[in-house]
Amino acid sequence: MSQFMQWIDARFPATKVWNEHLAQYYAPKNFNFWYFFGSLAMLVLVNQILTGIWLTMNYTPTGEGAYASVEFIMRDVEWGWLLRYMHGVGASAFFVVVYLHMFRGLIYGSFRKPRELVWIFGMIIFVILMAEGFMGYLLPWGNMSYWGAQVIINLFSAIPEYGDDIAVWIRGDFIISGATLNRFFALHVVALPMALLLMVFLHIVALHQVGSNNPDGIDIKKNKDENGIPLDGIPFHPYYTVKDIVGVGVFLFIFCWIIFFNPEMGGYFFEPPNFTPADPLKTPAHIAPVWYFTPYYSILKAVPNQGGGVIAMAGSLVIMFFLPWLDRSPVLSIRYKSPIFKVAITLFVVCFFILGYLGMKAPTEMRAIVARVCTIYYFAFFLLMPWWSQWGTTKPVPERVTH
Repeated sequence: MSQFMQWIDARFPATKVWNEHLAQYYAPKNFNFWYFFGSLAMLVLVNQILTGIWLTMNYTPTGEGAYASVEFIMRDVEWGWLLRYMHGVGASAFFVVVYLHMFRGLIYGSFRKPRELVWIFGMIIFVILMAEGFMGYLLPWGNMSYWGAQVIINLFSAIPEYGDDIAVWIRGDFIISGATLNRFFALHVVALPMALLLMVFLHIVALHQVGSNNPDGIDIKKNKDENGIPLDGIPFHPYYTVKDIVGVGVFLFIFCWIIFFNPEMGGYFFEPPNFTPADPLKTPAHIAPVWYFTPYYSILKAVPNQGGGVIAMAGSLVIMFFLPWLDRSPVLSIRYKSPIFKVAITLFVVCFFILGYLGMKAPTEMRAIVARVCTIYYFAFFLLMPWWSQWGTTKPVPERVTH
């Protein structure tokens, strides 16, 4: 085995890569529960790619055959129902772990210097993931998929002067049709996964270049022993690979319970209108996107003007790219930030959940008012951050990590 590895290393830096990114990559020794979600996102990504490959073997990307092929997978393909549920539930699981991963970065200041590029790469991953989820949402060719895509694509027609042409270009036709389905299928299974894998690679490389953050927001590279090893660091392997196995075990328990006992999750993961074929003549009673898009859908609906709503929805994503330069707090971690920050971020989470809930419901006058208030706070949280993040009294940050 030693001679074999020497032969490999002479031709490919396998041992070097293993040491730099696992065995000799020193991570802070005080990682907690919040640091499970990065590895869980990798696990779900692998699940989505593998189950997606098997699903494409029996899927027909045409307007005439798409819905029937999904029914064929569910009813006649051996273990096809399991593969589809693993993929469909996996899409929701992907957004759950990614949202929690982003929230961890937000509360511990993992987007601050020198990790700005790590955050930007992560945000690009998030945007690609949203595009991947949206295009995959159309593929079952159910009625809600059809009308949901109709609503979202029509938003581009609100762009001044070129909107209608852009909407036709995206659809590949003047209406949602087999041409739209075929191009969404190609993007969903080839182009976007390739872009996603590239950005995940860059995200990890950038992270390992500057080192992982920790709940204290302390740079462990400042305190090293005579061998240059951080005093507050431990090798990622085997310590955190073993710890992540525990998180994976708990996650798989929950994931499998949902798949086998409640895959529809009350209509949030698989919506009832999607169990009927796409029908251009039959509009669902309430058209709403799947749950992980609903906060941004609420922001879209909160603005009375359609063009303004599109700008607000796009702005709600773009503004997060600038987060590393908006937070001016003298400390990184929420552990040592002022009570003002803790109140502000709590209200932000509450508003985000409210927006998500309202996006699933039929619009009313009262819901529109609440959505507008939450939208205003959403943008105020970021736009006013350069000022309010410096208010209040922070706690002294220790020199070494705490347990």
